[in-house]
Amino acid sequence: MRSQFSRRSVEVRVFLLVRNAIEVQPIIDTIQKPEDGALVIFEGVVRNNANGKNVRFLEYEAYESMALKKIEEIGSQAKKDFDIRDIAIVHRLGHMEIGECSIVIVVASAHRGPAFDACRYSIDTIKQVVPIWKKEFYEDGEVWIEGAK
Repeated sequence: MRSQFSRRSVEVRVFLLVRNAIEVQPIIDTIQKPEDGALVIFEGVVRNNANGKNVRFLEYEAYESMALKKIEEIGSQAKKDFDIRDIAIVHRLGHMEIGECSIVIVVASAHRGPAFDACRYSIDTIKQVVPIWKKEFYEDGEVWIEGAK
C-alpha cells in the first residue's frame, strides 16, 4: 500500500483529518530533514479510564472544514511564534479503541526547546479552539467531553 506522504524537496504541509489508523513514521519521513537537530513527537492515545470510570471506546466528531482550517492556522502560528522549521498535525475522527492514537503532532527544529514549546502550544490550542468533539463510552452510558484536558 502506498503512503499518502512522501519526502519531497519542496515543503509539504501535513495538516490532516483522517478516519483510519494514524501511521507516524510516514509523517516523520515527510517533514524530517538533515538540518533538524530535534524532532518532537506527541501521540495522544485513547486511555481506558476517565473521571473514575472505565472507558470502553471513544468516538470523535468534527465540523471538518472548520477543524482542518483551525489546525492549519495553529500549525502556521506555531511556525511564526517558535523557532521551528516544520510541523505536522494529524487528528483522527470516528470510532477508536483503547490504545489507538487519536492525534499526532510532529515538530522539526534545529533545537529541542522550541520544538517542545511548539508541540505543547499546538496540542493545548487544538483542545481549546478546534471544533472536534470527543464522546466517551462507559459500561453505564456515554458522555460528550469538552475542554482542554
